[in-house]
Amino acid sequence: MKVKQVITIVLSAMLGIEVMAADSKPALVYSRPSAKWMGALPLGNGRLGAMVYGGTDVETIALNEVTMWSGQPDPEANNLCGPDRLREMREAFLSGDYKRGNDLGWQYLCGHGKSFGTNLPFGDLIIETGGGDVSGYRRELALDEAVARVGFVCGGTRFSREYFASNPAQALVVRYTADKAHALSATVSMRMLRHSEVTARANQIDITGDARFDKNGEGGVRFRGIVRVMADGGSVRAVGDRLVVDRADAMTIIVDIRTDFQNLNYRSQCLNTVETAASRTYDELKREHVADFKAIFDRMDIDLGRPTTDANTTDEMFAEAHKGLSNPAFDALFFQYGRYMQISSSRENSPLPSNLQGIWNDNLACNMPWTCDYHLDINIQQNYWSANIANMAETNAPLFTYIGLLAKYGSVTARKMYGCGGWVAHTINNVWGDTAPGSACSWAMNVTAGAWMATHLWTHYEYTLDKDYLREVGYPLLKETAQFFVDYMVEDPKTGYLLSGPSISPENGFRGADGRGYSLSMMPTIDRAVIYDIYNACIQSAKILGIDDDFSRRLQRDIKKLPPLRLLDNGELAEWYLDVVRDDPSHRHASHLLALYPFGQISPFKTPGLAEGCRLFLENQTSHANWEDTEWTRGNNINFYARLLDGEKAYESLKGLYTGFMRENLMTVSPAGIAGAESDIFSFDATEAAVAGVCEMLLQSYDGMLNFLPALPKAWKSGSIKGVCARGGIEADFAWKNRKVVSATLRSRVDQTVNVRVNGKEKTVELKAGVPFTLL
Repeated sequence: MKVKQVITIVLSAMLGIEVMAADSKPALVYSRPSAKWMGALPLGNGRLGAMVYGGTDVETIALNEVTMWSGQPDPEANNLCGPDRLREMREAFLSGDYKRGNDLGWQYLCGHGKSFGTNLPFGDLIIETGGGDVSGYRRELALDEAVARVGFVCGGTRFSREYFASNPAQALVVRYTADKAHALSATVSMRMLRHSEVTARANQIDITGDARFDKNGEGGVRFRGIVRVMADGGSVRAVGDRLVVDRADAMTIIVDIRTDFQNLNYRSQCLNTVETAASRTYDELKREHVADFKAIFDRMDIDLGRPTTDANTTDEMFAEAHKGLSNPAFDALFFQYGRYMQISSSRENSPLPSNLQGIWNDNLACNMPWTCDYHLDINIQQNYWSANIANMAETNAPLFTYIGLLAKYGSVTARKMYGCGGWVAHTINNVWGDTAPGSACSWAMNVTAGAWMATHLWTHYEYTLDKDYLREVGYPLLKETAQFFVDYMVEDPKTGYLLSGPSISPENGFRGADGRGYSLSMMPTIDRAVIYDIYNACIQSAKILGIDDDFSRRLQRDIKKLPPLRLLDNGELAEWYLDVVRDDPSHRHASHLLALYPFGQISPFKTPGLAEGCRLFLENQTSHANWEDTEWTRGNNINFYARLLDGEKAYESLKGLYTGFMRENLMTVSPAGIAGAESDIFSFDATEAAVAGVCEMLLQSYDGMLNFLPALPKAWKSGSIKGVCARGGIEADFAWKNRKVVSATLRSRVDQTVNVRVNGKEKTVELKAGVPFTLL
């Protein structure tokens, strides 16, 4: 069945605009079941994740729970370095002895990763129904409802199935129906991936066990899972460790999984959740779920132009996109898919934020040396780039809770490792409070990793203008982040600049004057960019809240002593405080470009020379014969080029994501060969980075100007967007025709004066809180 494409005339009949309206019901549609995890349809309620294969005779639903972690707290994790050794290393670096400084760093700054742990998959729910020849098969995921559906005809009977992960009910719900009475018979069982005991009684399967995983040390959460099956007509009985359904008219399956992570009552909570859901009708559960999901999802619509192909199903559209064919309708579908994934993986009541795989686990990443954890040198940041700009601000909530957890444990790391107040977290992080560096300085000693994550606290305020949040959540964490660097930085005796370090530019090294490669140095550019952003956020917050004058004055003094961003002799933006170049110019990371995106310290309008330095670096990096192209670098580059006002390059990066790193269910992968991976592995980050990047291509608000269509590619010459967000508590709806904005409405949370750049002209407009303003 063809994906609906509704052609409409008008955003204004008088203007005679002809555009393609955003599909009112965006959906992924397939004509066959999936034979693999990376083709299954993802469902999630912010805690539970499920992958629905859509099989006819045997259905597989892969189950995950975000707190399903192995590992345990490590009381020895912070037994590294110390103020005296830190002083010794700095003396070496500041005297120019980078060999000695790096030798000492590798001796004193490498952690051990004992009992670090990883997120793990739970197991597969298997539903066997038997079968025969099938016709009229359709598998779909309705993005606006967050409901997966499977339908087909077998033996003259039409079978229909629906699946959703409900946030209100906190359970996975499955419904099987048939258009003939007593046509449903099935066997329901679990194929477990964890240490567990599975028992069945009456109409319920009970699973208990723990998440031990020897690869990542001792420990692991304990868990309970329940699968309850209810039949309309017919019967349900337990046979061994499975349930058998005989001759039912319909059946409903309710699933919950709970762990003892910060939850002593996990066993009773699991049972209560299932019993509460089971006491309600299926229609009630579905109605409540859909209303809850649509309350966030329906805030935005997007239309990037008419379809340019005749593809009917998503797998056909994917096949064309995989070949590099442009299709604005597919671009819009992928955008809404990204928003769907964000809402599904991160909700206000989620116990943890999305990890490297969101809340879905393919059982591959957790078996890698880098595990399925929280990497804070780009990946988790990208997971949340879409939240504010794409009108899903509340999905930030679990991230902020996790930053609070990092701050709690990171304060111990700051004190023991560095003799500093505040808090610090390094490159890799788990749920057990291990905020110390990992096992190798070359990738683990990113001392601003946690602070980079904390910059999201200020971004959230910029978009929402929520003073209560800023006072109670954002500023206290930002202040403690800044306090660490107030204590940690030292003055360069040669220049008077304040420097962090030893630290790294993730995961890169530089070539020293002696011809050797080094990782550690003082004040790599990423540190300067992050610290500047944190200090500025604290200064602005203190002013808004009318508090902490003394601390603010200290930061205002110190921020002026940070070294400036600068260019190398070859014209590139410098990656280090030193006049050095990369040891490996093809490496995938580009952390020094944070000043361009997301921080906006570099702007083509205000700092054109530095912006050109960023462009030159990207050109040299991506044109290198050994360029390490990955899913998240493509996500990065969409945003980088959008900020550089290059719509064609940004769109090229979006299409590159499709051709190199997307799979049939529109999930993206970290490719084989990167970071030691033997196969492609699902990675969540690029999906949300791409959503943010598309928004940045259409509307920017970071440098004091609301800039419409700053990086519009030729492929999107006419279109519209509704509900895109901008800094200053602003939402915008606008449409464009032949690359010119033809209608635009702004809504503001507060009274304010806004500078606007539209169709090449700048103007100043006055916005009133809650009153729509017609710009064009």
